[in-house]
Amino acid sequence: MKIPYSYTLRNLWTRKWTTLLTAGGMALVVFVFATVLMLEEGLRRTLVDTGSYDNVVVTRRSSQTEVQSIIDRAQAALLESQPAVALGNDGERLVSKETVVLVNLNKRDSGRPANVLVRGVGVAAAAEIVAGRSTAERFRGAGIGETLRLGQREWRVVGIFDAGQSGFDSEIWGDADQLMQAFRRPVYSAVVIRLSDSMRFAEFKSGVESDPRLTVEAKRETVFYADQSEVLANFIKYLGLTLSLIFSIGAVIGAMITMYASVASRTAEIGTLRALGFRRRSVLAAFLLESAMLGLAGGCAGLLLASFMQLFTISTMNWQSFSELAFSFTLTPAIGVKTLAFSLAMGVVGGFLPAIRASRLNIVDALRAV
Repeated sequence: MKIPYSYTLRNLWTRKWTTLLTAGGMALVVFVFATVLMLEEGLRRTLVDTGSYDNVVVTRRSSQTEVQSIIDRAQAALLESQPAVALGNDGERLVSKETVVLVNLNKRDSGRPANVLVRGVGVAAAAEIVAGRSTAERFRGAGIGETLRLGQREWRVVGIFDAGQSGFDSEIWGDADQLMQAFRRPVYSAVVIRLSDSMRFAEFKSGVESDPRLTVEAKRETVFYADQSEVLANFIKYLGLTLSLIFSIGAVIGAMITMYASVASRTAEIGTLRALGFRRRSVLAAFLLESAMLGLAGGCAGLLLASFMQLFTISTMNWQSFSELAFSFTLTPAIGVKTLAFSLAMGVVGGFLPAIRASRLNIVDALRAV
């Protein structure tokens, strides 16, 4: 015979202050856990969304980032002539020969310097640049109408572009050839190529990487930028999960103390249930359910609090390119499921031993406690 669910709910409500305190402790742990997952997801999504599946980024072989890569003009011309390159409506090959450099700019709020990535792309322009939305908001001189000194020249910011919270929002763009002159850089950093058919990637990759005239490697743009996030994302994940594990031990102990106190205060009640014919496993299930519901309540509260973190944008240094990167916390259904599963697990683990004790109480001894 099963114990009604209403019995479990009534017990939680009867001890509402203890329930609130225990669930609150679990909510804080769940908040940390969910925030870490959201931080990692936000970073990965920012960099992955930077790329397009049909684009290929070609860099020097063994270079980890565009900043470290060198591609001379002769090699860039060979890459541009590959048969897999797509053609635009005007018949021009869809190729962007880019130069990437790091500059040091001061932040608007603190005045502290940070590295910003400047990207030269294949567009003809005067001594003018455009800044990504995040860069314009965070750095002095990067707002529209302002002036920055990059390399050996002054550059006027004539526009701000919004790249949809991708990594490009943290960059400054200008004409590649003029930026190369200003920074006295005679070579490109990377060549970005649009494929005529995304299925031709393997053909393109094999062709350029086996060509003895080229010392390059090719990656889909989405893969290239995903690789940029790997080191930092893994660091955030492992550090955050370690902290969550440490905090969860305290939350589990709190839940265990609460459930032990519940068993001690309801000894006679448990004896009555057993005398009425409820089996040991029914008592065990009832107390485990009570503890699980305690964990779930904390999980829902913690996840709700964590969801508000999506309103904030933070910045950190990308350890691959050493430039500052702005990104937002991102909550996904998968993170929600993982978070609630984590909270349930805390509740079940915390209530397991007290539930075992409750189910093993001797009926006679329990009734004598009346």
